Amino acid sequence: MSSPTPTDPPDGVHAVDTGIPMGDTDPAALEAERARLRAVHLRPSGTRPPSTARGLHHTALVSSDVERTITFYQDLLGFPLTELIENRDYPGSSHFFFDIGNRNLLAFFDFPGLDLGPYAEVLGGLHHLAISVEPSRWEQIVARLDAAGIEHVVHSEVSVYFTDPDGARIELIADPLGEMYGSVVL
Repeated sequence: MSSPTPTDPPDGVHAVDTGIPMGDTDPAALEAERARLRAVHLRPSGTRPPSTARGLHHTALVSSDVERTITFYQDLLGFPLTELIENRDYPGSSHFFFDIGNRNLLAFFDFPGLDLGPYAEVLGGLHHLAISVEPSRWEQIVARLDAAGIEHVVHSEVSVYFTDPDGARIELIADPLGEMYGSVVL
């Protein structure tokens, strides 16, 4: 691997050309790059400055059918609908919110009249949304997914992955906030 060289990305953001081409799958090169990134950017927990953020206010996804989305998230997953208003940026569009705990919201827009394509994983787009739930609730939700015939995959006995009615990937994880598969990540 060549030594990193600075580049000039858009908007003056500093980036480093690692010499690893996008799509490279050489495990040793990928692990070496993760090690380099950790060495350069990851500070021990006691030395990190406090975040400038207060928390995640909401994440907004797109819904093709408001009622179907409400039924899925509220009735199947157990996330209460907290508000349904008109989208201030697109007249006729709805903006609606679900309580996902810890004063965090999952929001949706619908865009009636726009011919939006199906969900697609793209750079800068959503890969999946991971939501922490209590272990006993996790088991209940997995049972409800089974009963509803929703295809899903359980991973490591604490995560379940599935897609919502519009194809967005959702993970429900029984690990506490700030932990992942037994490792502290916060």
